[in-house]
This record gives sequence, structure tokens and C-alpha cells, in this order.
Amino acid sequence: MADLFDKCVKFTRARELQQQGWYPYFKAITSGADSEVEIDGHRLIMIGSNNYLGLTQHPRIKKAAQDAIDKFGSGCTGSRFLNGTLSLHVELEEKLAEFMNSEAALIFSTGFQTNLGTLATIVGKDDIIFADRNNHASIVDGNRLSFGRVVKYKHNNMRDLERLLSASKQDSGKVIVVDGVFSMEGHLVDLPGVVKLAKQFNARVMVDDAHSVGVFGANARGTAEHFGLEDDVDITMGTFSKSFASLGGYISADENVIHYIKHHARALIFSASIPPANAASVITAIDIIQKEPERRERLWENVRKMKKGFDQLGFNTGDSVSPIIPIIIGGDVDTFMFWKKLYEGGVFTNPAVAPAVPLGQALIRTSYMATHTNEELDKVLEIFNKLGKEFGLI
Repeated sequence: MADLFDKCVKFTRARELQQQGWYPYFKAITSGADSEVEIDGHRLIMIGSNNYLGLTQHPRIKKAAQDAIDKFGSGCTGSRFLNGTLSLHVELEEKLAEFMNSEAALIFSTGFQTNLGTLATIVGKDDIIFADRNNHASIVDGNRLSFGRVVKYKHNNMRDLERLLSASKQDSGKVIVVDGVFSMEGHLVDLPGVVKLAKQFNARVMVDDAHSVGVFGANARGTAEHFGLEDDVDITMGTFSKSFASLGGYISADENVIHYIKHHARALIFSASIPPANAASVITAIDIIQKEPERRERLWENVRKMKKGFDQLGFNTGDSVSPIIPIIIGGDVDTFMFWKKLYEGGVFTNPAVAPAVPLGQALIRTSYMATHTNEELDKVLEIFNKLGKEFGLI
């Protein structure tokens, strides 16, 4: 007779990696999120975070969080729908709407919940979601929670998307859902192609810009601004855990769309709101992003330096055009071994294996901050050069 926990007993892969010394996950960091971190008493250069603008240690943001705790306390103890809306939440939504150049914005407790709540709410049983195959897991799960039909198209392949759209029912509601920057590969969405097809087939467009806002666009508003297509994207989703240096998520859209989601999204109505410190941190982060464009300029200097450095060494960095630069290794075991050598050499990275990436395309995910120094980045390239030769990758 089967037991519910049989699958738990049979899951041995992680324990095997732990025993072999290759297990790369759940490493406890004992310092603040910065360009260097401390783990097990050792200092490592952090090139595995999403802290693109390096704002987590900004004194203004830390002070804003402390002041918010002093005024509002540590938490809200309820959902936005009932007793969990603070004046800080309203202020943040108004500031986000202004920042994103949209009519309205709505904040959720996490970025993951943002995609779940939005997709499960706007997509009904007669609607169709057209989703890039490499979309983030939160989009995948949001699609599953909706009552609509999900159609996946080949990654960034507009010909395949056009084929699927042309085969769909004309009277169905349609939405094309894409990542702005794909979080493992660092690819940029072909947004002009998506928008063109959306207009042709009367579909709406939702962009997950978690890794784009704060990074792309003349005013840091993300991929739609980068391509000059802000009026053609219907919903932009973003998170606070990347460039905004906090925790939570949001969508920006027309006011009637926000109003509808606000009153129907279960992920919002039945979840506690983000704590005061988080909201205050994001309000201040937006102000810094607007007033300190040199941070973004420094970030892109670092990104160009590392992309050029890896390419000149001979590594396969794929088609990345973002602060996420993958180093494609191939096999899972080799990737874990490469990660361990980097870790032992004082560099923190993220190994990505299937199903996070296609089978046989395991990679080391590296990402960069505005606060990385040239000395830190030169050391990273030096260590990668040594290990690349050792592993026969370059």
C-alpha cells in the first residue's frame, strides 16, 4: 500500500550531493547582502545575487526601514483587504504608478504571489495564455492556477508564437505573458515582436520585469521603456527583491485593471501585507534610483567589463545582454564541481541545472552589481580563467 511520504524517502539526490561535498544550496550568509559576503567565516565575492544597484546597504534605505519600524511596528498582522493597509502601502503604490508612468499600481507580499494572483485573476475559463517556454516558475504556477488554456511557444520565437496565435479561437480572450529579462540566461525578450503579434491577434501583453526595472530604460522603468513600447504593454510586473533592495512585488496597469485585480486576487486578499520596513525601503529606493542615475551607469560598466572578459577568455556566455551572465558548462556534475572550486576560491555563484535550464545546458549563473569594484571583478576573472583551463572549457 502506497504511503504519502514514500516520495520523500526515495528522494536521495540532495543528500548524495551533500555527502559528496558538491551541495550548493541553502548556504547561510552571516553578513549583509553586499558585493562581498561572509559564509562559514570566509569572505566571498558575491556574483550570485540580484542586488543590481547595490542598494541593500544604502544608509538612506536602512534609515527609512528603521524609522518605519519605530512608527508602525514590525508587521501589519492582516491582509490589504481588511486591516493590513497602511498609509505607507498607499504611498508606495502612488509612487510606483508615477515611477512606472502608469495609471495605477498594486503591491503584493512577494513577487511570486504577484504573478500567481494576477494571472489567476485576469484569465478565465474561455481565455488563452500564450507563454514563453523559459518563463519564470511563478508565471508557470500562475498559469496553472488560472482556469484558462495555456499555450507555450518556443523561447523568444516569434514565428512559433504567430503560428499558435493564428490557430487560436478569435473570440477567446488572449494574453501573451513573458519575462522581460530571462533570469537564468540573461536574454532580453523580443518585445517588439510580441507587441506586433499582440496587435495583430487582439491579445493583451503582460511582462514580468523583475530583472529589468531599475536596470533597463532611460528612466529605469524596464524593457517596455527600453524598446519605446510603454503604451503597448498592458501589465508590467516587478519585484522589490532585486533593484529595490527589499521584499514584495507589484503590478502597474490601467486603473480599471488594478481595481478589478485588487478586489478579486486571492493571493492579495488572503495574504498579509508587506511589513512597514519593506514598504519604506522601496519608497526610498525609488527616490535613489531617480536621483542617482550614475548607479545604473556603473552597473553597466561592470556588466560590459565582465561580458568582454569572459568572452575574451573563451567561455560560452550564450546571448546574454543583461547583468545576468551565464557561464554554460554542460553536464550537471561538471557544473557542481565547477561551482565548488569557485566557492573554495572565494567566489559565490549559482549553479543552474535542469529543469531550471534545458537538459545538457547546465550553467553557472553570475550577476553583477553597481557596487562591485574593479579589483573584485578582476579577481573573479582570474579565478574563472584558472578553473576554465582546469576543466577544459577554454
